[in-house]
Amino acid sequence: MRYELVIFDNDGVLVDSEPIANTILAGYLTELGHPTSYEESLRDYMGAAVHRVHDLVDERGGEKLPADFEDILQARTFAAFQQELVAVDGAEELLGKLVADGVDYCVASSGSHEKIRVGHRRTGLDQWFEEEWIFSSEDVGRGKPAPDLFLHAAERMGVAPERCVVIEDSPLGVEAARAAGMDVYGFTSMMPADRLTGVTGHFSDMAQLPELLA
Repeated sequence: MRYELVIFDNDGVLVDSEPIANTILAGYLTELGHPTSYEESLRDYMGAAVHRVHDLVDERGGEKLPADFEDILQARTFAAFQQELVAVDGAEELLGKLVADGVDYCVASSGSHEKIRVGHRRTGLDQWFEEEWIFSSEDVGRGKPAPDLFLHAAERMGVAPERCVVIEDSPLGVEAARAAGMDVYGFTSMMPADRLTGVTGHFSDMAQLPELLA
C-alpha cells in the first residue's frame, strides 16, 4: 500500500448515520421555524460540524436557534442511533484487512467524541479503534471544510500529510482533505460522484477500496 495512514470520516463512511441524523436535523429545524427538507439537510450540513447549522441560520436571517438546540438534537439523534444505527456494509471487513496488512488508520469526524463513540459501540466498531485513533472537530478550532482536523490527525498519528489518504463521502470533507494536501477517495453510497469533485478516485462499495489504495 502506498499510504502510511488511512484517515476515515465516520458518519456515512464507517457508520450508516447520515440518513438518521439528517432526517432528525431537518425535522427539528422545521419544528423551530426553519423549514428544511431532508435533501436540503444533506446538501447544507452533511459532513459538517453542528456550528455550521448555527452559521447558516444566522446568514439566512432566521431567528437564532435556542440555547439548548445542540443538547436536544444530540439526545434525539442518540436515541435513534440506539434503535436504527448499523455499520456501513463492508466497513468491518475493510478494517480487518488493514489490520492484517499492518496499515495504520484513524477516524477524523465532524461529530463529537461522544457521537463517534456512541455510534461505534452500537455497531460494534469500537473494537477496531483505540481512543488515541479517534479525532473530532472538537479537537481543533475549525471543522471541515477547513483542513485543521485532518492535519491534526496526521500530526498526532506521526505521519506526513502527503503520506495520508482520506476516505470521505461529503463535499465539505473532500474540500478539507484537499486543503490538507492529502489524497482523498470519495465514497458514493449517498452522494453522487459529480458532487465529490477533485478526488483521487470514487468508489461505491467498501470491497473496492483495498485495490484503489494498493
